[in-house]
Amino acid sequence: MSPNRREAVAVGALVLAAVALWLIAPTYPNYDAYYHLVWGRELFDGHAPTFEAYQAPTQHPLYVALCAVLGLVFGAHADRVLVLVGALSLVWLTWATWRTGRAVFGTWAGLLAGLFVGSSFAFLLYAARAYDDVPFLALVMTAAMVEAQRPRERPRLVLALLVLAGLLRPEAWVLAGLYWLWCAVPARRVRADLLLLAVAAPVLWAIVDLAVTGDPLHSLHATSDLADELGRATGLRSVPKSFVTFVFDVARPPVAAAGVLGLTLAWRSREQLRSLHVPLALLVAGTVTFVGSGVAGLSILPRYLTVPVVALCLLAGHLVATLGRDRRVLAAMVAVGVAFLVLKAGSFAKLGTELRFIRTTHDDLVATLEDPRVAKARACGIVTLPNYRLVPDTKWILDSGAVGARSAKRHATGVALFVNGQKALKRYGFADAASPLTLVPDPGFAPIARHGTFTAYAACGAGR
Repeated sequence: MSPNRREAVAVGALVLAAVALWLIAPTYPNYDAYYHLVWGRELFDGHAPTFEAYQAPTQHPLYVALCAVLGLVFGAHADRVLVLVGALSLVWLTWATWRTGRAVFGTWAGLLAGLFVGSSFAFLLYAARAYDDVPFLALVMTAAMVEAQRPRERPRLVLALLVLAGLLRPEAWVLAGLYWLWCAVPARRVRADLLLLAVAAPVLWAIVDLAVTGDPLHSLHATSDLADELGRATGLRSVPKSFVTFVFDVARPPVAAAGVLGLTLAWRSREQLRSLHVPLALLVAGTVTFVGSGVAGLSILPRYLTVPVVALCLLAGHLVATLGRDRRVLAAMVAVGVAFLVLKAGSFAKLGTELRFIRTTHDDLVATLEDPRVAKARACGIVTLPNYRLVPDTKWILDSGAVGARSAKRHATGVALFVNGQKALKRYGFADAASPLTLVPDPGFAPIARHGTFTAYAACGAGR
């Protein structure tokens, strides 16, 4: 069997595995993704997306467009299809990482890099919850693959991919700028077509913000304001410790450590490597944007370091493949890897437990909202939840904007949902900047239905 045929078979097997897991172990999108689904449906209903809703996440233009199309085609099932997009994007990301690693460091290094990325617990969870990070990384690594295979020969394609990535996450803006400089400096001339592509994503993002909210910098302002409101870690002082902690957590300590050592090894042998600038650019651009988030007062979150993590996976693959030529060193590394897997075996169980919890919570929410008693009581007023956490999920399930958070406003009538169980209460009942009083029914509200995780109370005005 030819190498290309083996590659096609391996990728096909991964696709089938992803689809099978999607069918066998159904999960649902996270808070941000559900809001994008709601915004996409609002677009096709002829309404402006509610980007300025109470504690709404940052909008990502391409994800809004994708969710709009999925909602139009698949209707109420678009949330499950969005999870499938995340699962297939992880396969795509794994393949693009292996191809990039092969182009830069060789076949075995590429295979190991793909394995490190595809087996990351963080990336698996991101895919299962339909975070936009996984499609974003798939686009970034496809651009990296194109550049690594033929440096500077297909700049329009590389930048076009980074434009799409830049409409999902702003980290790609820095990569696009660096790549434009990479192409412009040796040529000693400014190519207007490449410059337009390099700035296209932030300009388009600003246009969307301006058209919907009247503020071209709405995403920046809203993200900063929300970070302050929720009390999240912000500022430059939070960056160094968070950088190390998040990288080691997302990449896993052995891979992150191997990536750092791999960087040293790659730099020493840089004259023998064809496209070392690719992983270096990923590492630098990701680090710059993470530091920039701290300077801009934005939240310091692990998701903002996914690009450097993939770069470290590439470098870790190079280190292991190089040192693995010595059988004694290879045996020692295998022993370390096995020991780590034994110590972290519980992580697989935790991932399964988390996904079952998400599925159970969603199913209970659907059962509660579809209960005939709840459906009847909705005529008395809007549906409220303790805080913002399940507001977009509820809006999506009901196909209605008549949903609110009691942490923002109390209502004298309507349906009030309350959370049962210690884990669910901790996850969905409490939230930063929300009063615990939102967990107590207001006068006049009486219980009407209970389904597992949720209890519904209702109150109607006079004559209802």
